[in-house]
Amino acid sequence: MRLDELSPAAGSRKTRKRLGRGVGSGSGKTAGRGTKGHKSRSGGGVRPGFEGGQMPLHRRLPKRGFSNIFKKDFAIINIRDLAKFEKGSIVDETALIQSRLIRGRRDGVKLLGQGEIEHPLTLKVNKASKAAIGKVTRVGGKVEVLPL
Repeated sequence: MRLDELSPAAGSRKTRKRLGRGVGSGSGKTAGRGTKGHKSRSGGGVRPGFEGGQMPLHRRLPKRGFSNIFKKDFAIINIRDLAKFEKGSIVDETALIQSRLIRGRRDGVKLLGQGEIEHPLTLKVNKASKAAIGKVTRVGGKVEVLPL
């Protein structure tokens, strides 16, 4: 057997149906779209969720709750995450992004008090819990709460 003698197994390859190539091809004229109607037209077809004119499910279900369009989206940082910073360093939003603790800019950074800190740091955040401020100041660090 040589490379030029290789061929796929019989029946494993099927040729593509070429639509709209004349009446003699077997799928010419209407090209397998049937006759008339929305789906036979170019650009025809219904959008996702369309139920043939029946009131669609997403409109039949009741609405619940409330979405606050003014809600602020804070990046959350815990005390335990700050161990990777060197003693005495200044930790702000750009330092947190560079160290990959937060991804991309948000409405601000909030410091929470989960975990422990061993060395003093200067933290510049937009919000901080009382527990977090207490833990940072206990080791000689400083938390500056910046305005939003």
